[in-house]
Amino acid sequence: MVRVVRFHQHGGPEVLRIENIDVPPPAPGEVQIRVRALGLNRAEVLLRSGSYIETPTLPSGLGLEAAGVVEAVGAGVDSFAPGDAVNVVPSLSMVRWPAYGELASFPAELVVQHPRALSFEAAAAVWMPTVTAYGALIEIATLRREDFVVITAASSSVGLAAIQIANQIGATAIAVTRTSRKRRALLGFGAAHVIASAEENLEGRLKEIAGPTGVRVVFDAVGGPIFGPLTATMSTGGILIEYGGLSSEPTPFPLFNVLSRRLTLRGYLMHEIVGDPARLEAAKAFVLAGLKSGSLQPVIAKTFPFDQIVEAHRFLESNEQFGKIVVTL
Repeated sequence: MVRVVRFHQHGGPEVLRIENIDVPPPAPGEVQIRVRALGLNRAEVLLRSGSYIETPTLPSGLGLEAAGVVEAVGAGVDSFAPGDAVNVVPSLSMVRWPAYGELASFPAELVVQHPRALSFEAAAAVWMPTVTAYGALIEIATLRREDFVVITAASSSVGLAAIQIANQIGATAIAVTRTSRKRRALLGFGAAHVIASAEENLEGRLKEIAGPTGVRVVFDAVGGPIFGPLTATMSTGGILIEYGGLSSEPTPFPLFNVLSRRLTLRGYLMHEIVGDPARLEAAKAFVLAGLKSGSLQPVIAKTFPFDQIVEAHRFLESNEQFGKIVVTL
């Protein structure tokens, strides 16, 4: 019997329960991990609340990111052995491969032997943000040195990874955050400019920063009314990549901005990277090289012990964090 987190009904953080269950051995092609740390993600909030792209059968586990030590390997797995320190690229289904537990199994192709310099806490904070930002900025947008790139929800773990990748390429990162409370931290982290969207004129500030060149790449997690000012400041042929939907307000289609500037509005999930073996290997290589060089560094906002998973989810929903929330076991 091992401890896992499950929920028996949809709702707020309080529906999460720590339960003792029997966990089967790893299936063929899987690696079972003795989990030492978990990285929390908005996707888990959506699954828990009943608004995720997956519909679980209840009770359900959850969780996408983990780091720990290999406990056992399934048939056909010869690239890992018990005792290896590893971390996990998020899977295509947290219902099928939930991470929140003392033991968790994952497809072997998603398990990575992480650099020894990383702690388990740092390793659990690597893959969701970096692969998400990599796929959008490097693969889809083909970000260039001369580009201005707008990054909304900039203090999230994905936003911070995007700032690091923009700086690695040499592009100009414009961080958009709701209030000015995180301005100093974002500038210190490497954003070239910070705009507090609830306190400043977003369109005016973007035009002031980007000038007549305009913004070629927008990496947005919010949606809602900001589509108007964002697209109004984009360069001809620019691309807006939408990977979230944090706004509770309707998202208007900016028809005339799109027409006049010949813009691309592109929906994106990291699943398209994870689900393609060649793209997954390219993403792994990019991230591991960034970790080795120091250009990519996981940012941990706060850690919680496993017994405080409900409190960790409450903090996740508070929007107070700067970086990734990690749970330790």
